[in-house]
Amino acid sequence: MDPTFFLIQTLNGLQYGLLLFLIASGLTIIFGIMGVINLAHGSFYMLGAYLALSLTQWTGSIFGAILLGAPLAALFGLVVERVFISHLYRREHLQQVLLTFGLILIFNELQSLLWGDDPHGVPIPALLSGSVALTETLSYPVYRLFLSACCLAIAGALYLLIQRTRLGMWIRAGASNPEMVQCLGINTGLLFATVFAIGVTLAALAGIIAAPVESVYPGIGEQVLIISFVVVVIGGIGSIKGAFVGALLIGLADVYGKVFLPDFAAVTVYGLMAAILLWRPAGLYGRVA
Repeated sequence: MDPTFFLIQTLNGLQYGLLLFLIASGLTIIFGIMGVINLAHGSFYMLGAYLALSLTQWTGSIFGAILLGAPLAALFGLVVERVFISHLYRREHLQQVLLTFGLILIFNELQSLLWGDDPHGVPIPALLSGSVALTETLSYPVYRLFLSACCLAIAGALYLLIQRTRLGMWIRAGASNPEMVQCLGINTGLLFATVFAIGVTLAALAGIIAAPVESVYPGIGEQVLIISFVVVVIGGIGSIKGAFVGALLIGLADVYGKVFLPDFAAVTVYGLMAAILLWRPAGLYGRVA
């Protein structure tokens, strides 16, 4: 088989994996630090996709949607955390699941009221609408390379935030031992609100930059929620590094599964998860309790 074919499929797998990382990284730090099972996390991906639709129409460019959408998503995350999520700390997981599932229904209804139920497309900017020729007959879209570069840049910024800042030190400490963070006198309410806003922003950014290569439609967030949980489980709950490695593995398994085993594509993803959990029950970088 042509090596260029494998190159294209690998690029597709890495691009999908990097997109999954943006969504799953927020999910894993929210679960790992705050102990909240947030079923509504996929709704923030949907929010990003619809923000991309509206802001691109308003500003005329996906770049404007990215610049305006990120702070809007962070503000939305802070509001949701204060109004709803902050009441879930120290509650049982069943209550968290019920409330965040209710949030899915609320967000879906709001989406239907604000944007309607028809699918929409977000245009690719002319600057990124071309393709890079790989051979005489095969090429790769520039926007998909831009999408991967954006994800890598955001992942790099997240790494610096987590590893090189005082906030990151608190987040790492919170993921490792939440009780110790509280004993040190750190304002956990502010830390939790910040972590939740970061998680919402990452998911929304994924929705914004993915909108031009996907249709924007109702329920788009629910499609990525389950696979994001799979990434979190594979990587280990609370581990950013695990989310990164797990997302890339899932991205490659999904793409190559669809190519070589189209009738069993979903099996390859969940089979990978099962194999990793048999090998490491706490995930690749998770800690055994």
